[in-house]
Amino acid sequence: MEALQAIAPEPGFAAEQQFQLVANSLARLLEIARREFERDQEAAKASLITASHILQAEIDRCSGANSSATGGLAAWQIFRVRAYIDSNLHRTIHIRDLSTVARRSPAHFSRKFKLAVGVSPHAFVVRRRLERACHLMMTSAAALSEIALSVGFSDQAHLCRLFRQAFGQSPANWRREHGTPDEIAARTG
Repeated sequence: MEALQAIAPEPGFAAEQQFQLVANSLARLLEIARREFERDQEAAKASLITASHILQAEIDRCSGANSSATGGLAAWQIFRVRAYIDSNLHRTIHIRDLSTVARRSPAHFSRKFKLAVGVSPHAFVVRRRLERACHLMMTSAAALSEIALSVGFSDQAHLCRLFRQAFGQSPANWRREHGTPDEIAARTG
């Protein structure tokens, strides 16, 4: 799986070669997800997440939205940084780690990341943590304190403060509105 995550088209590849590389990588990841879905849903989910990132990087590359021509990072750099962030949400993520993944100095990386993505690296990490927390609140009955720690927040209060800033309500209220798997099963009966 790590070998597939490291795949990213290099700038010198012809468009056809890049397309073949992306298509083959996506096909392998989707096949892994299909095979693992019944046995190991976490492995299937990891394959789907990686496939999604590859596809997004290719879309960005083709649209030119995140190319170095606009002054931001190259698509392969964004792909690698996103993959690194998603696989390390549960721990502290430093700018120096992200800049190493993108092969840039920390200051240069921070400026170029914001140009390419539209938000600072820290804001992007917080957004990805909140998205993962929402997913976990919808798909598991885990306590909010456990979810907060599993997505890299220091504690439940940290999750609640940032969640309220982003969504205008507490995670508990949001979860009640959207329902946990146990509540949905109890309602449908």
